[in-house]
Amino acid sequence: MTNNNNQYICWFENLTSDDVSIVGGKNASLGEMIRSLKDEGVRVPDGFATTADAYRKFLEANQLNEKIKSHLSELESDKTPLEKVGKSIRKLFHSADFPEDIASKIREAYDQLSQRYDTQDVDIAARSSATAEDLPEASFAGQQETFLNVTGYEELLEACRKCYASLFTDRAISYRQAQGFDHLKVALSVGVQKMVRSDKSSAGVMFSLDTETGFPDVVVIDAAWGLGENVVQGSVTPDEYRVFKPLLEDANLKPIIEKKQGAKEQKMIYAKGGSETTQNIDTSSQERNSFVLNDEEILQLGQWASAIEAHYQKPMDMEWAKDGDTGDLFIVPARPETVQSQKEAGSLKTYSLKEKGKEILSGLSIGDAIAAGKVCRIKSAADIDRFEENTILVTGMTDPDWVPIMKKAAGIVTDQGGRTCHAAIVSRELGIPAIVGTGDATSALENGQEITISCAEGDRGLIYQGILEYEESELNLEEIPKTQTQIMMNVASPDAAFRWWRLPCEGIGLARMEFIINNVIKIHPMALIHWDELEDEDARQQIQDLTQGYEDKTEYFVDNLARGIAKIPSNVELAEEFSERFDGFSIGSNDLTQLVLGVDRDSGDLSHLFDERNLALKKMIRRLIKTAHQCDRKVGICGQAPSDHPDFAAFLVEAGIDSISLNPDSVSQVKQQVAQQEGKR
Repeated sequence: MTNNNNQYICWFENLTSDDVSIVGGKNASLGEMIRSLKDEGVRVPDGFATTADAYRKFLEANQLNEKIKSHLSELESDKTPLEKVGKSIRKLFHSADFPEDIASKIREAYDQLSQRYDTQDVDIAARSSATAEDLPEASFAGQQETFLNVTGYEELLEACRKCYASLFTDRAISYRQAQGFDHLKVALSVGVQKMVRSDKSSAGVMFSLDTETGFPDVVVIDAAWGLGENVVQGSVTPDEYRVFKPLLEDANLKPIIEKKQGAKEQKMIYAKGGSETTQNIDTSSQERNSFVLNDEEILQLGQWASAIEAHYQKPMDMEWAKDGDTGDLFIVPARPETVQSQKEAGSLKTYSLKEKGKEILSGLSIGDAIAAGKVCRIKSAADIDRFEENTILVTGMTDPDWVPIMKKAAGIVTDQGGRTCHAAIVSRELGIPAIVGTGDATSALENGQEITISCAEGDRGLIYQGILEYEESELNLEEIPKTQTQIMMNVASPDAAFRWWRLPCEGIGLARMEFIINNVIKIHPMALIHWDELEDEDARQQIQDLTQGYEDKTEYFVDNLARGIAKIPSNVELAEEFSERFDGFSIGSNDLTQLVLGVDRDSGDLSHLFDERNLALKKMIRRLIKTAHQCDRKVGICGQAPSDHPDFAAFLVEAGIDSISLNPDSVSQVKQQVAQQEGKR
């Protein structure tokens, strides 16, 4: 840290990531970004931080250490409930005063920040930053509070006092106890940062990896109108965007692979008078039906996320805001991602349903597990004592007060929220499945109703009626051998590519476009072309709802098809002629078998004749491979046959196939077989 000549105040530009013990992880990160990433165009609002020394002197001057210790001893002896202990400790802070030497330094720094922005009383955000915050093995994110639209000396000192008190929220106390942290050895710094006028525009959260699967090559961005607290707290369902990082450096490309429009039910703005500095208002229909960010802004944030991750050399969790006065984007807090990045890389746990059920509701899947049980519907934190252990918690949204019962839940379902809401973050930390942003789970699901929630089927989390049977398996990735033959995957859902990214394979060999059209686009292309001519009013309204934000409705089809394919003909007899126009061949083993043998694979009467290992079929495959290789073209095969028949996989390797594309659950088994066959060459 550059010398600030002040043990109580540090300006962000003088801080580095090595100063966590002085100003906490959040503020140290802000300083690091301002110092190191300015040349890369990353914008961070200016500000300063109070130090851990200021916090400790505040405790000492108000004789709080012994009083806090006394209250905590009541908790440890189980004499007093956590809620009462936390409230008593926070009350001590609220009634304490700042020593004059600290208060005067805060006022001086505030005056200087106001001068930097050429105003008298600059509006600021006061953000809590714990000095043990965001260590690789622990995340204190969301446990302490942030106060927005703070102006003037008195409001600033009061916000600092409230930030100090938030070090003893119920969630923070219970978390430190679980992690073995000494409560009095953790200090708190307050980051005082120029407000970005996102109340007039938008804000949100982003991660430099996929939050559900840990896939490292995407940036996930959540966005909503107004100040960003609604996104962080999960009180709205935000827009969600995904960007493919490896292609961001090419200015000729637009690597946005997903855009989902959220309901964005409310927005937080500056309050007009009264004791509260912010307030929530309903969004307009135009705001709800519009994307928050345009493509250029999505790509800009994606580039910044990549630059920040590259600088820190670890996956990052960032908040961003757009200034409604200037139109500029800014990064506000940034911290290491502490869930997916800490998972073991050597194994892959998978879940799958063993039976199909009746789908009754859906939302965003958090995690990739499955849970079944009875619904325990709780609409208010005041009623959390009614929660029954190992049931499915169903509620509107959660906040830190809900954590004690979330730990006891088999799964969680919420009406509101996106991938970065409180319920999603805590569910990932706890390793339990959650489905957020369902819209109406609290009204659609009855208390005591038996349901199964599945996060194992991609991006869309599904809620089924009844208790369904499912299985869990774990695969040791380190035991899967390398092969010369490329082993690839077949995927039905684009999101499955993210789910299985840890498997050691060479990419996607088959993606089913009909799934993208049926489940992502949901509209026949001709209905988009002739939308003005449709007579069915219900169909017109459904199309209108799905294509909000698109003046040209055909572009909706093109964009969504491209993004689906982004997630991430073969003719044996005329192989030489086709080689003049195509880069390679893909064999569909089922289709080729039907063609060669003249057998319908769906006919029960003829099923005994359907065999991909028939000699005629093998001769055609061998001839295709030979001709294609003579023309310097590659050949791959997609189908179930290599998975079902080890001898067929061995034949393909012996014949010189370049790649075999399989269902994900067959990759490990077939790789073993292929490696054995390659060893016989």
